[in-house]
Amino acid sequence: MSPHENASVFGAVHLGYLVIETERFADWRRFGADAVGMHHDDLDTGLMRFRLDDRECRFLLRRGPAEDVVATGWHLDDHTVFEEIEARVRAHGVPVVHGTAEEAAQRGVERLLRFPGPKGITQEICTTPLKSALPLRMLASGWVTGDAGMGHVAITSTRPTLVRGYFGTVFDARLTDCIDETISGVKLKIRFLRVNERHHSLAVAAVRGLPIDPVRTRVQHLNIQAATLDDLARSYQRVHELGFDMALSVGRHTNDKELSYYARTPSGFEWEVGWNPIVVDESTWQPTTHQGISVWGHTPVGRTIVDALDRFRAGARSLARTEKTVPALSGAGIPDE
Repeated sequence: MSPHENASVFGAVHLGYLVIETERFADWRRFGADAVGMHHDDLDTGLMRFRLDDRECRFLLRRGPAEDVVATGWHLDDHTVFEEIEARVRAHGVPVVHGTAEEAAQRGVERLLRFPGPKGITQEICTTPLKSALPLRMLASGWVTGDAGMGHVAITSTRPTLVRGYFGTVFDARLTDCIDETISGVKLKIRFLRVNERHHSLAVAAVRGLPIDPVRTRVQHLNIQAATLDDLARSYQRVHELGFDMALSVGRHTNDKELSYYARTPSGFEWEVGWNPIVVDESTWQPTTHQGISVWGHTPVGRTIVDALDRFRAGARSLARTEKTVPALSGAGIPDE
């Protein structure tokens, strides 16, 4: 074992920001600011940001054709943790690139490093997120961020063991729990990984027994946590009133007990707004497997046979392409329950 694998970074890693590439700036501005209720800033004609709190950036949107999340940014507690993870990645022979001062400024951080991640999503680590002196202008009363980070990211994968191994190797992620679910006759296994007290910062879903990925985008959904139940309800109403597609109605999850809904973003992946998930107690927590993703609700909205055919086509197309992995960083597997 490399010496850089001995010092755990668990608890010192927090989901800090996401980078989204899109050509649909006007739609995203309406979705993020007017529907979800976040603070919005235009940087220039090809860049804009959303804020949730006093941090300068939580979502960086840049012009480009991907219509997807292209990078995940992880805020680290200090430079010691930054250097530990950098050394860990380098020790496995994976290339790293230091971000420029301009790139760090766009993300509102002091120090920036990037390296390859699963499904072609670049992983970025940073220190010292910058706070904005400008007051928040948003429709929500607030969002829950803090030591637990700002929410979570969910992906689908044909190589879930490698994905779990990657985040175990790089960030010492731990398995929180699993969900077995059957949707439209397709059996799914979903693993939930945490890097701090938040129930999960990453969810990895895989079709059981079939090497297919039914989702076009690299990210299936991302999540932010509303400060109050009223914030959740009002954003749900605004999404409807502004004509954005609702993917799943309000419901409560079986594992983290979060109350939430899922809207469809202008880029096509889903956006979950949640409220009041449980917090993991490391002294007592034991991974378990739940049957079904929801205690109640989360019913599909407006789904048609055309949607089902689109998912089938996406799954069939995934058979013809190889999912991007980072084998050198995928060896420290996270065992199932």
